[in-house]
Parts: sequence; structure tokens; C-alpha cells
Amino acid sequence: MPEPAVPPTPPVPLAALLAREDLALRQIAGPAGPGVVLHGAHTSEMADPYPYLLGGELLLTAGVHIPDAAGADPDAAGRAGPGPAEHLEAYVSRIVAAGGAALGFGLAPVHDTVPGALVAACEAHGLPLLEVPPRTTFSAVARAVWQLLERARTAELRRVTEAQQSLATAASRPDPVPSVLRQLARRVAGRAVLYGPEGTELAGAGATSAADAPLAELARLLLTRASATAGDTAPDGTHLAAYALGAGRGFVLGVAAPRRDPGDHTIASVAAVLLSLLTGEHQSGPGAARSSALVRLLLGAAPAEVAPLLGGERWLVVHARPDTQVLAPLAASALGAALGSPLVDLGHDVVRVLLPADRAPRPQPGWTLGVSAETAPADWPAADAQAARALARARATRTALVRHAAGSGLLGLLPEEEARAHARAVLAPVEASPAGAALLETLRTWLSLHGSWDRTAVALSVHRNTVRQRIARCAALLGTDLDDPDVRMELWFSLGQR
Repeated sequence: MPEPAVPPTPPVPLAALLAREDLALRQIAGPAGPGVVLHGAHTSEMADPYPYLLGGELLLTAGVHIPDAAGADPDAAGRAGPGPAEHLEAYVSRIVAAGGAALGFGLAPVHDTVPGALVAACEAHGLPLLEVPPRTTFSAVARAVWQLLERARTAELRRVTEAQQSLATAASRPDPVPSVLRQLARRVAGRAVLYGPEGTELAGAGATSAADAPLAELARLLLTRASATAGDTAPDGTHLAAYALGAGRGFVLGVAAPRRDPGDHTIASVAAVLLSLLTGEHQSGPGAARSSALVRLLLGAAPAEVAPLLGGERWLVVHARPDTQVLAPLAASALGAALGSPLVDLGHDVVRVLLPADRAPRPQPGWTLGVSAETAPADWPAADAQAARALARARATRTALVRHAAGSGLLGLLPEEEARAHARAVLAPVEASPAGAALLETLRTWLSLHGSWDRTAVALSVHRNTVRQRIARCAALLGTDLDDPDVRMELWFSLGQR
């Protein structure tokens, strides 16, 4: 007979139901105490209720299927077929086999008293038996059970939510791993241990006990399996659980608790995810390489020198803005994951992603993207500017993704230094003005959008009158007519050399 499956919801003690004075229930057989719990209520007059029970229910019956003689002579025999006592023995055994938690017997209209053979059978099988008085309906009993269950679920949800918040706060502390372990141990009223790749204890929180050795053994066993979790019970009755952190990294979270509440697994799973992030980022090869690259940059190394640690020689810079949602760290991380790069920077109003050139980005739902040309690490700053301009153009034209176009054309006929010198000379009056950077960026965007005031305003997130004023200022500083196509062509050429 398979073990009955009990619903994974917080149960309620049978004692809580018996304490309801409005129901006037009375237990007349079977065990009592905090260990007897209910997961639901079900009414049935079937002679064999087994097929209709999930496990953990209070089964309510008026005894329609019970022979009349069952109450008079529990040991009646000599009849054709099973006697009343045998019938009730089989009935109770089937309830127990189905995982029924208790039996409620309603007085009237069928039986005036609870049959003695039923009392004896429940006592023999350890099934709590409740007497339901005539004035109490089965609907009232069932409703009381569901009310108690709902309160238990609400309390458990509150407990899990508070635990998740406290674990997240612990993960942000200067000593995140010990803090998460301490918080987890407190929440499950037990012990939490982080084991290393060899199954050795790296950090722990909570009082040590005789369950420490079995917990360590369970962690080592999990390291040899492909599964992500494992559970066991220590000789002293302590509940043990182990959680693999990440894929193949060799870290295991072990939890030992004196009891196993429904929310404990959820709480421990949240802790396991946090510890996976805390241990995985610095221990994995890519994470260690990124940390090394950052340190070298901070210590003065050139970008070209650290780029091999990041996994590429040619790179793209992507600028992105969300179409509707608020810009948040979680959304930025999700975008980086979708583009295939962990190198994400969340700015005030834009997300910047650095990714190898072989991972050409595609449009992302809910985002507007601007992508630079392929570049070497030494030219990352220039690529950053290209991506910013591409994003501005994408937003102005309401296009999901715009790539920087760096065609050569006639520019290839000119020496690079001469072209740059000419560009500096042409743009010098604007660049030297107090608001030179803003004026040049407005001029560039305005020219790229064929002189559209509205689109330029959208691209720069300014009012269209601001665009008009800036363009007029550029024309005045340059002393030229910006409506002249030749003038526009020369300015566009010069801006391309900056």
C-alpha cells in the first residue's frame, strides 16, 4: 500500500477544532495532543471511503452504512458475511490506510449514540473519534476546519515573507554568508551549515548537536548525486535537509531542525539561492576573471590588457532604456542575461551592457536599444558614445534597435589626422562656448534626424523649443546657414570625426 500523500499546506491541531465551543465536539476515542493535526474535512457515507480521501482529512459521517446491531454487540458473530464489528474494523482500517486524520460521527438522524464497535475499532487503530452533537451540522464543522486552515496559511505566509526579507537583508551585510546562515538558523530554530567542495564545514550558525555528523554525511552524499536536494532524519529525530548550491560548484547548504514546518523548505530554498549567488560569483571561473579584470583596471592596467580576462577581443556597447517599466536592478540584470553578458551597468536613466562582438544583440521586448560598432577595448569610450547616439536615434524613430553606422565612403580618401584637425577647426566656436557639449550633441542628433524638431526633442528628452534655441545658438556661433545642404554636409562630416 503506497504511503498516502498529505497536502503540503500548514495543518491545524485537532485540539484547535475541539476548542470551538460553538461546535460542542467531544473526542471519545483515539490519541489526543499537539501531534494530531488536520489538513481538511470531507463528508462521506460510503462504506469504503478510501478512494475519496487525499490524506489528513477529518472524515464526517452519520453512519448510514453501519449495521443497526453495531452498537448493541461489538463482537456479534454467526451471521452470513462479516458481522458489525468486522465491518467497522474494516471501515476504520481503510480510513487509516488512506491517511485520514480523524473521524467525526454525527448523532441523529441515523444513530442516537456512537456505536461501541466503532469506538473500539478507532481505539485499536489509533484514529481519533469525535462525537458530533445533533445541533451541529457537518457544514459548520467543515467550515470551522477551513477557517482554521486559512488562518494557518496566512500565518505561514507571513512567516515565510518575513524570513525572505530578513535573509535578503542579511545577504547585503558586510559578512553576507555568516549573516545568512545565522538568520536561517534562527528562522528554523535549528542549525545551518555551509559545506565546501570536500564536504568540510566552511561556516555554521546555531547550536551544535548530535545531528551535526549525520548532517555532514548527508551533505557529502548530495555532492555525489545529480539531485539538488536531499532529506533525512537523524537518530535523535532531528529533521535534516541539504541543498546543492549552483551547478557542479561543490557547495552545499545543510539545515537541521527539530521539526519540519511547511514553510521551512521555502525559507531554506531562499537561503540556498542567496548563498549560491554569494559563493558562485567569486568562485566560478568567469566571476573570478571579471573580479581580476576590475582589480587590474583599478590598479591602472589598460583596457586592452584586461579584455582577454572578460572573454573577447572585439566588443559591442549597448545602451538600453525600458519602454514602460521603471528602471530597476532586477530588470537590468534580466536584460544582461537576455543579451548574454553579466557586464551590466545601471545608470540613472539608461542601462549599459558590454558584450563580446560575437553575441550580436537582438531586439528585446519592452526595451529600446542602441548598439555601437564593433570595437577594440582601447576604443570602449568611443563605442560608448556611439551606443548613446544610436539609442537616441532609436527612441526618436520609435525603433526597437538601432546600430551605429560607421561607413567610410569619401572619408577614406582623407588622412585621419587632417580630417580631425579640420573638424576641430569647424566646430571650435561651438565647442568653446559654455554649453558646448550640449550644443554639439543637439546639433549631431538634429542633423541625424534630418532637421526634425520633434524627433530630436524625443531623442534628447528635452522640449522642442529647447532644440530650436540650441540649433539657433549653433548657427549664430558658426556664423552660417544651417538650412544650406552643403553646410549640413560639412558639419556632419566634422561631427563624425569627434
